[in-house]
Amino acid sequence: MAVSSGEGKATPDRHMASRRAGEQGLLFDTQVSMPPEDVGYRGPTACAAAGITYRQLDYWARTKLVEPSVQPAHGSGSQRLYSFRDILVLKVVKRLLDTGVSLQQIRTAVTHLRDRGVRDLAQITLMSDGVSVYECTSADEVVDLLQGGQGVFGIALGRVWQEVEGSLAELPGERAASAGDPSAHPHDELAGRRRARRTG
Repeated sequence: MAVSSGEGKATPDRHMASRRAGEQGLLFDTQVSMPPEDVGYRGPTACAAAGITYRQLDYWARTKLVEPSVQPAHGSGSQRLYSFRDILVLKVVKRLLDTGVSLQQIRTAVTHLRDRGVRDLAQITLMSDGVSVYECTSADEVVDLLQGGQGVFGIALGRVWQEVEGSLAELPGERAASAGDPSAHPHDELAGRRRARRTG
């Protein structure tokens, strides 16, 4: 993961492009709301929100690319619970893979993103030339990459954040403290069936 810096390299053209990007709100200063940290989402919900298959989710968890941080699986029958941040990273991984970035570069990018604060993630734009992934935190840095001929595409994490937030608004989440208690999840169809069988 490369981190570009636009400090000390300002040109009139870059200032103009940077100002336009800022005015249009394309990449940075995205306002996001903080999701609850103790809410997790089961695998199928994480897949739906991230746009991936369950097979990808399972493989990435087993290879430790993106592991569930709210509740890991503990043997057969236990449920993994993914945090909002996990699902955000899953969606970014999917986008990077779709554009041909190598899994090795993606692992480096994911490790770097994991070290960032949740609020910091919304202010990052990932740029890639298909080989390397670059982190940009200002419009000047994006313009530097574009002028150098390196940046081919960008992923504004603030926009991805909003997409994931919109998807999860329609999908069920679970509180981590009650994740092992099926009776605490009235929206969980399987748990509802179990309760109905027990009560008669």
